[in-house]
Amino acid sequence: MRIRTRYAPSPTGFMHIGNLRSALYEYLIAKHDDGVFILRLEDTDQNRYVDAAADAIFEMLKITGLAYDEGPGVGGPYGPYIQSERKDDYLPVAEKLIESGKAYYCFCDKERLDALSDEHGVARYDRRCLGLPAEEVQKRLASGEPYVIRQWIPEGKTAFHDEVYGDIAIENSEMEDQILIKSDGMPTYNFANVVDDHAMNITHVARGSEYLTSTPKYKLLYEALDWEVPVYVHLPLMLNEEGHKISKRQGDMSVADLLKMGFLPEAVVNYAALLGWSPEGNNEIFTLPELVEAFEPKNISKSPSTFDMKKLTWVNGEHIKRLPFEKYCEMALPFLREAVKTPGVDYKKLAEMTQSRVSFVKDCAALVDFIDALPDYETELYTHKKMKTNPEIALRGLEVSVDALEAQEEPGWDNDSLFALLSKAAETSGMARSQLLWPVRTALSGKPASPCGATELCELLGKAETLKRLRAGIEKIKGSVA
Repeated sequence: MRIRTRYAPSPTGFMHIGNLRSALYEYLIAKHDDGVFILRLEDTDQNRYVDAAADAIFEMLKITGLAYDEGPGVGGPYGPYIQSERKDDYLPVAEKLIESGKAYYCFCDKERLDALSDEHGVARYDRRCLGLPAEEVQKRLASGEPYVIRQWIPEGKTAFHDEVYGDIAIENSEMEDQILIKSDGMPTYNFANVVDDHAMNITHVARGSEYLTSTPKYKLLYEALDWEVPVYVHLPLMLNEEGHKISKRQGDMSVADLLKMGFLPEAVVNYAALLGWSPEGNNEIFTLPELVEAFEPKNISKSPSTFDMKKLTWVNGEHIKRLPFEKYCEMALPFLREAVKTPGVDYKKLAEMTQSRVSFVKDCAALVDFIDALPDYETELYTHKKMKTNPEIALRGLEVSVDALEAQEEPGWDNDSLFALLSKAAETSGMARSQLLWPVRTALSGKPASPCGATELCELLGKAETLKRLRAGIEKIKGSVA
């Protein structure tokens, strides 16, 4: 049978990284075997419904590339998939369970149920309505008395297999007779989930490990209805950087927030995949098609995963490096134009210099903002242990560089020629090449890091500006040691 999975979010707020991971894993499980990925909105809890949340879900799936094959806005044999629009489909199934003795009507009101709560405020239903005579049930229904429909949990033990956690068995005595149909006629989340998954021929269900203890109830429903039980893939808990479960209610950042910060959609998707799944080999950078090819549920971890902003930032930088240059240039141009106003500057060249050096596209501005005006800087920047330089050595390197560059003609003012010129000047003066080039780069940029090497900066700034800044560097060092 062809694999069919579904992403079934509740439109109760924004999509955070945990929601995205659930959607992604469902997508990858299906697409790895050329299956079908479905979108279904589970909106039976109308009290928590958030306006525009559904549109936000559609938008995030579109931006991240998780195209669904059936669902709202697409159609299909069952679409659009919106639970509240399928209200009439659930009660007949619950009534079928009543007929087979697997469910029953419950007329207990809220006041009585609240009275069952223990000292911790936890209520466990005492099955008062389980044994009501059929005549009394019909009489109370006919009178219009409010009711719910509860699942009957038999004695014994319920076992199931999970693709991540293996074989699990739970004593039925630990489970309460859960409500299937609420007093307003709407199905509960758990019941609607089972009915919809069966109706939509879902073969694999990926969801958070917090649902492990609910799975026996699901299995009992499937068995009571003589329906095939899907393959379960429970995902490890996802924690935020404070060690708490990632949650909308905890105020954790949404995927939209991450995108506004400058994270690329493909980087967020890549990182979400790594939150609980380990690829074979050492590579951690994947495009979505590469994830489809590499993803195997057997490599999902049981251990909780922790959201790490530093790791996500690194992943983002790696994806920026892999962007087609024209795409990066298009994205970087607004930032480069804002940072550099010098007439005649080659913005495409600036883009080339910065692409491999930024974690966010917007960071390109900070790498080149020295071009218009040299920032004030401390002479400590001339000290670099690896380059074996300090202000005193830098002073000599700058003086040698000025002498060499003054004699260089403008037609030969290009990176290759300048690199050869300064390399020879360093050798002639008895200096290591790094002892000369590092001070030049520092004097030209005034920064601890620059988007390119010393002679590339010379070419970028031109002869006059280069010599002006080198001489300023000489005076700055002399002034600091005077």
